Amino acid sequence: MSFFVLSYAIIDARADTIVLKNGRRITVSVAKETSDRVTGETDAGQISLPKSMVERVEHGPFELPASVTRSNQSAATNESAKRIGLAPTSQPVFVINPEIARATVHGGSIDYGYIAQLERAAIAGTPDSANRAAAAHEAAAAYEANKGDLDAAADQEMQALRFLPNDVNLLVDVAFGHLRRSEYSRALDYLTRAERLAPDSADVAKLAGWAYYGMNRLTEAVTEWKRSQKLRPEPDVAQAMAKAERDAQTEQNFREGQTNHFVLKYSGAAEPELAGEILRILEIDFDQISAMLNYSPPESIGVILYTGQQFQDMTQAPSWVGAMNDGRLRVPVQGLTSVTDQLSRVLRHELTHSFIQQKTRGRCPTWLQEGIAQWMEGRRSG
Repeated sequence: MSFFVLSYAIIDARADTIVLKNGRRITVSVAKETSDRVTGETDAGQISLPKSMVERVEHGPFELPASVTRSNQSAATNESAKRIGLAPTSQPVFVINPEIARATVHGGSIDYGYIAQLERAAIAGTPDSANRAAAAHEAAAAYEANKGDLDAAADQEMQALRFLPNDVNLLVDVAFGHLRRSEYSRALDYLTRAERLAPDSADVAKLAGWAYYGMNRLTEAVTEWKRSQKLRPEPDVAQAMAKAERDAQTEQNFREGQTNHFVLKYSGAAEPELAGEILRILEIDFDQISAMLNYSPPESIGVILYTGQQFQDMTQAPSWVGAMNDGRLRVPVQGLTSVTDQLSRVLRHELTHSFIQQKTRGRCPTWLQEGIAQWMEGRRSG
């Protein structure tokens, strides 16, 4: 399994059907039933239905292909990377024996007894047993990820890595899982290990650039993406690198400020008092939004304050756009000496996007994300 691949390739291999009492049939990937609801993932996003509406659930077969590549991707996987112009990698990854996959996941659940059997063999040192135990955990991780439980999938990935700690593909997969969850520092730990084992891996360099960019370390991001391009040129890496280079060039003379949850950079044309006030308000908003959404982003959030022209030049946004969030909060503040009510609403709105994007791993539909951000900023329909 791979966060790059199998957790999403399975969507094509396992389809369940929710049959409603009115006769309608809804195709989902792995229907999940609780005491009162039936949930599943459709092409348009997740659906959750009360059991009172459901006649029955028809489960399709669960199978894994014998070989897969990273070209098999879902919209959710792509969404995490496209915010900085990256696409997931396209090289072959850890391949699971389909026999082990079927023995690990069958009847709509994980066979933990079978996994324990393989683990005991691995501990005893039986030939090829470590590979088999890792493959079983990878299949279990694929199943959990396909259900939408990325935390459980990450746990299974870590168990696989326990048996093959020097497997570069597993290290990359674990790192990618952390990147999807915006855990850039943790991802970088695994990518550093992978780089020592495979110094000429374009995939490792590509993802390391993503990690550094997420940590607001643009110089290191550009360095890694340049290395990736030398090893294997890709248009998406070139695009992300060009964007980071433009940011670094523009921000090279910017002043900086930092709090517990934000790294702020601002043009010398902006008032230092304004920058400090923005950080103070963002910290208040952070605590309130965190409490309301029951989530706290794991890394510091980048905030860039521009003069009006700088904002237009960097974002290429229409003149009516008041701010932008592409993973970093980009806010024009030309002419302002203090935080106005309008700027306060803009900051809260854009910060909400960061929370939702990270909490949902990029899976929240745009209309819903925008509606929540408007609600958070105080706009109500009544």
